[in-house]
Amino acid sequence: MSPSVKSILETLLASKWYWSLLSLLGFAMLGVALYYQYALGDEPCQVCIHIRIWTVAFTLLALLMAVLPGNRWLNLGGHGLAVGCMVGFYERSKYLYDVEKGFGDGSCEFFLGFPDWFALDRWLPFIFEVRNLCGLSPKMLWGLTMVESLLVMSIALLAVSAVALVFNFVRALNNRS
Repeated sequence: MSPSVKSILETLLASKWYWSLLSLLGFAMLGVALYYQYALGDEPCQVCIHIRIWTVAFTLLALLMAVLPGNRWLNLGGHGLAVGCMVGFYERSKYLYDVEKGFGDGSCEFFLGFPDWFALDRWLPFIFEVRNLCGLSPKMLWGLTMVESLLVMSIALLAVSAVALVFNFVRALNNRS
């Protein structure tokens, strides 16, 4: 990677623009999920709701990081949390992919099984209520199913988040003096 590209990438991944773009992506993903649910009638399964929860988590984190004052250690912590969100997002996407393709020993149910203090399905049922069992997901762009698209998106976001964490960690160490 050339020094100028690396410098631009490092600057972007440490900026408020990165967090703003990540939050916009999260809102877009939720919008697409809700469009498929309410306009096209593709009801979400238990694992789809888990993926929505991870999407909301990284979206809220990105919004928070976009408005908090710039601080290298706070930024580093945010990137660490973002990687954690992306790992959860990837794990749920991979699990759903395996269920859809008949790999492994997975299934899903009609309830989230969350405790009363985290009852998202009761608090915001229009977003988080399980309404279907896992099955075949609808086709999306380029002939990919929704589950395949989520898996590709989760891998890409995990990779970008990991790179951002490494760049920001190195930057924090170099600026420590």
